[in-house]
Amino acid sequence: MALIFNYAQRSVEREIENSIKVCEHFSIEYRVLDVRWMREITKTSLVNEEMEIPSIGMDEVAENADPSITARSAKAVWVPNRNGILINIAAAFAESMDCEYVVVGFNREEAVTFPDNSFEFIEAVDTSLSYSTLNGVKVLAPLINMDKKEIVEKAIELNAPLEYSWSCYHGGEMPCGSCESCTRRKRAFEMAGARDPLLLRLGTGHSI
Repeated sequence: MALIFNYAQRSVEREIENSIKVCEHFSIEYRVLDVRWMREITKTSLVNEEMEIPSIGMDEVAENADPSITARSAKAVWVPNRNGILINIAAAFAESMDCEYVVVGFNREEAVTFPDNSFEFIEAVDTSLSYSTLNGVKVLAPLINMDKKEIVEKAIELNAPLEYSWSCYHGGEMPCGSCESCTRRKRAFEMAGARDPLLLRLGTGHSI
């Protein structure tokens, strides 16, 4: 079962729409869960549309870039304990279904600036879940040792429906092309030497 969360993020409609398409592609059961109360405790631009989401250039996400730039960007879109909350909700579903794992998409690249994407976070959550679930649910992160270029390459190899993957922090008809998530996505496809299937599906034959 796939869990799709609505925590009042700007891109919620696009995320739900595209997540459902991916679930239908793989014939996966899914649930859309309402946790919009998180908006009440979040002051950052990911949910607060009165605040501006930072724009990040390609050189600012390069491996040798100043880490303080992406640290500021991460802080601007931080939702208090988001991954901790969502994983615990998912673990409750997993235990009720007698499933062993909660599967997440954390990766090595984002773990640099988002501590709740790191291997250390997964280890800590696993320890917590060993006490809070009777069947000892664990977090499975198959991408944890990969950067986004490697993820794109593996997804292409597996013929994954990348045309229905949405990365942008905004919820427009087209990805904005300038938020950190869009920039990292663009960089990954360029480094992989591939065109972005999402942009092709949306009628743009080139990167933005």
